[in-house]
Amino acid sequence: MRPIMRYLWLKICLLVAFSVPVGLAAETVDSTLTVSLLTCSPGEQSYELYGHTALRVRSLQQRLDTVYNYGAFDFTAPHFLWRFVLGECDYMLAGESMELFLMQYRYRGSSVTEQVLNLTPVEAYLLAKALKNESHPDSCVYRYNIFRNNCTTKARDAIEAAVLGEVRYPVHGRRNTFRTILHEFTAGHPWAREGNDLLLGAEVDTLITERDEMFAPLYMMDYAAGAMIVGYRSNYRPLVRETHVLLSENPERQRAMREKLPSFPLSPRALGWSLFVAGLLLAAWEWRRRRVFWPVDAVLLTLQGLAGALLTFMALFSLHPGVASNWQVIVLNPLPLFFVYSVVRADILRKPFVYHTIAAVILVFFIVLTFLIPQDFCRLILPLALLLLSRAAVHLIIYKKLV
Repeated sequence: MRPIMRYLWLKICLLVAFSVPVGLAAETVDSTLTVSLLTCSPGEQSYELYGHTALRVRSLQQRLDTVYNYGAFDFTAPHFLWRFVLGECDYMLAGESMELFLMQYRYRGSSVTEQVLNLTPVEAYLLAKALKNESHPDSCVYRYNIFRNNCTTKARDAIEAAVLGEVRYPVHGRRNTFRTILHEFTAGHPWAREGNDLLLGAEVDTLITERDEMFAPLYMMDYAAGAMIVGYRSNYRPLVRETHVLLSENPERQRAMREKLPSFPLSPRALGWSLFVAGLLLAAWEWRRRRVFWPVDAVLLTLQGLAGALLTFMALFSLHPGVASNWQVIVLNPLPLFFVYSVVRADILRKPFVYHTIAAVILVFFIVLTFLIPQDFCRLILPLALLLLSRAAVHLIIYKKLV
């Protein structure tokens, strides 16, 4: 028996055994029941930058119009922030009225596009029933993963489970990575992009499959538009029957929402290179005085160590995807925290300290490797590495002359 036939036969058996009562006639199924894939365009808040996906269940016969949303979470849950850092994020499937759902996206100025799925009455019934059962408080929680198990992939998987056949998606031949897609949606938000690039390592820079691209709502909408359902005897039908724009983007509203957000006058790249230039000017001043300004070392080493502690903790203990392969930990690691006192004391006593030699070697090693390491580094990391290298160099130059 061919794989597609075995797959179809299994679904029919499950349908008969668990989903539809024996003897249910086709005409008793709600013919007005439809399920739609809803795709919402990005907003301005950090958690809105990638858009959103939901499923709409509508029945004229039952006067039902409910949106099932896999993106709900309880911020007041015990240890929420701690579990978020650890990557143990629990999200929920929640149902709400279509009117309330649209109200939220109208307020932030986002568009909402509806793709009515080309399901048979039985498939629509199966999907609607599965969503209703899964949204029950006893079964609505799931472990969130930004790339593999989010609001979009959960909706896709629910659709595929209800279809009596196989969903085949178009082949686009793109060569994306998770990071390039993240960059696409954070293009106008440089500090959000910088936060992603600081925490995510080389793992998100490998090429991904077309199915992997579906973690992004707008990509999923594009794939759904060209997808086909392969059913019994290889009968083909499009996954999407019709498409409607329920809400159009409101640029004025988006601009108003953007103006409410706190802003920083410099981009990450401008800030990084400004700090590097300031470091060079300080180093020239220190060289002329033959004395190191120790408060700068105290602040830089403390900030470097704290940032390194975060990256190291994420790499060792967090379940978030991509954080364990972060080469930036070479520059930002917690070791400087253990040397702050000794470095400052040596500065005050105007004595050389071996830490600066070790730091200079490591930083030169990293700067050379930036051209070889298969990771797209955040825009702050190179100017920060050069700034720290300049601090180590000025210590070595000044104290070599003093010895």
